[in-house]
Amino acid sequence: MPDPDPIARLRAWLEEARAVVGEPHVMTLATATADGKPSARIVLLRGLDERGLTFFTNRTSRKGDELSANPRAAIAMHWWELGRQVRVEGGVEEIAPAESAAYWARRPRRSQIAAWASPQSRPLTDRAALDARVAEAEERFAGQDVPIPPFWGGYRLIPESIELWTHRDDRLHDRVRYTREDDGWRGERLAP
Repeated sequence: MPDPDPIARLRAWLEEARAVVGEPHVMTLATATADGKPSARIVLLRGLDERGLTFFTNRTSRKGDELSANPRAAIAMHWWELGRQVRVEGGVEEIAPAESAAYWARRPRRSQIAAWASPQSRPLTDRAALDARVAEAEERFAGQDVPIPPFWGGYRLIPESIELWTHRDDRLHDRVRYTREDDGWRGERLAP
């Protein structure tokens, strides 16, 4: 069995991916409504530690609404160049405001303006309406730091299971699933 700590293994895989993959932190986030209707989209992994995987978004977006109603999610990361895939499932929590603010301060100004301007996941009459909202936000915050919006922040997926998959040309891929237990992680090999 590989490393008994799947978070450490995932961290090592991510470091290896940084050396060969253009966007190694891209992940698919799957959420569901309270009645189970699923949806998935690409988000960026912005933090990984023993607590879990962190990403940021508009909390009034579709994903934010779904996480509020059903705070469970799954993510998948796939690196073709390395022949590796990671799947993580678990509960989701909002991160502390100070943590969100610290990340916000590192974002490019244009991304900060976009967060204020975009009513994420809501209908727009046309592209010009969005461009007008961007211009309004630029004018509103001209000559000053852009504050973090009250509707924007981070989430942490708290892993309950982590699956590490490695490609093999014979289709007998190597799959190891870790399940969190009271005293740590239990690993088991899965059939491909």
